[in-house]
Amino acid sequence: MASPKNINDVTPENYAMNNFPEWGQYLNEEIADYKVPAGSFRLWWTGCMGFWLKTHEGTNILVDVWNGTGKHTHGNGKMRKGHQMMRMAGVEAQQPNLRNRPYVIDPFAFKDVDALCVTHTHHDHLDIYTAACVNKNCPNAKFIGPQGVVDEWIEWGIPAEKTIVVKPGDEVKVGAVNIKALESFDRTELVTEDDPNVTLAGHMPQEMAKVAVNYLFETSGGNLYDAGDSHMSNTFTKHGNENKIDVALCAYGENPRGITDKLDDSQVLRMSEDLKTKVVIPMHWDIWSNFFADPKDIIKLWELKKYRLHYDFKPYILQVGGGFSFPQNKDDFEYMYDRGFHDAFKNKPDLPFPELL
Repeated sequence: MASPKNINDVTPENYAMNNFPEWGQYLNEEIADYKVPAGSFRLWWTGCMGFWLKTHEGTNILVDVWNGTGKHTHGNGKMRKGHQMMRMAGVEAQQPNLRNRPYVIDPFAFKDVDALCVTHTHHDHLDIYTAACVNKNCPNAKFIGPQGVVDEWIEWGIPAEKTIVVKPGDEVKVGAVNIKALESFDRTELVTEDDPNVTLAGHMPQEMAKVAVNYLFETSGGNLYDAGDSHMSNTFTKHGNENKIDVALCAYGENPRGITDKLDDSQVLRMSEDLKTKVVIPMHWDIWSNFFADPKDIIKLWELKKYRLHYDFKPYILQVGGGFSFPQNKDDFEYMYDRGFHDAFKNKPDLPFPELL
C-alpha cells in the first residue's frame, strides 16, 4: 500500500498495512532463496517458540509459529478468571505480558510449507493466523499436533483430512524429515482449564499426551529436538538415551515471583546434559515483557561449570529473525544480524574531499 502524502489521508488501516509485519516479506524471501547444503539443516527463529525448519532436500516445516500479540490495554486490571496463571499462583491482578519483539515474518506470504507442527494448545504456540495462511497458501500441508491442538484446528475450519493427531511414540514422515512425537513436560498445561467454573483442586489433572508433545525432527543433516514449553523433567534423560540429538530448543525465561512456567539458567544446562545434545538454543525469553531474560546468563553459568562437569554441549544465543545452521554454527556462541556494506568502496565515494569521513 502506498504511503499517504497528506495527514488527512492517514488512517488506522493504512498505518497497519504499511508497517506490519515490521519485516514485511524480507525473511520469507530469505528462507525461500536459501539453499541448505547437503549434510546440514537450517532453522530460523520467528519469535516465542516458533521456528521454520528447512532441509537440504527442500522440506519446509513450521513449528509453533505464532503471529499473535499480548496485552493491548490495562483493561480493568484483572486477570481473566480461570486463566492458568491465576490457578497456578492464586493471583487476581492482570499479567503485564506485552509482546516484546517485532513480527519478522509475513504469514500471508507463506509458500512451500509441507507441515505445520504445534507442540501444545496454548495460544502463543497454536495460532489461528498461521493456520489460516498455511491452509490457504499451502494446500498440501499437513497439520500435526496432539489431540487438543487438532480439535481446535478443526473448530477453526481446517479440514480434518489435513490433520494428523500424534501422541508420544508416534512417528510421521513429512518430505525428507521423520518427525517423532515424545513426552511433554509442560506442567502449565495441566493447570489450563478455560472454564472458570471448573475447580482443579482435589482432582486428577488431564492427560498430558492429549494436549502437549515434544518433537524430534530427524533430517539427513542432523536431528533437532523441540522441548516446546516443557518444564524440567528427569525424562529428558530417557529422551537423550533413546535418541541422537544434535540441537535442542527449549523455553527459557525469568519466572516472576510465585510462577513456574519457564526453564531457568541451571535447568537449561541440566536439560542439555540429560539430552546429550551438542547445542542448546534457548527460546521464549524474547517475547513476553514480564518473563524477559538475558540468555547470556546461561553462557556465564556454563563457563563456571563446564570444566568441572565436563559438558559436551554449547549454548547458542539466537536472535528473532536470525538463523542457525547445523553443523556450520555448532561451535559458535551468538548470532549477529547481517551488518551489510559488504561492497564498501566498490565505487569511489561521493565526498567533498576524502578526509571528510
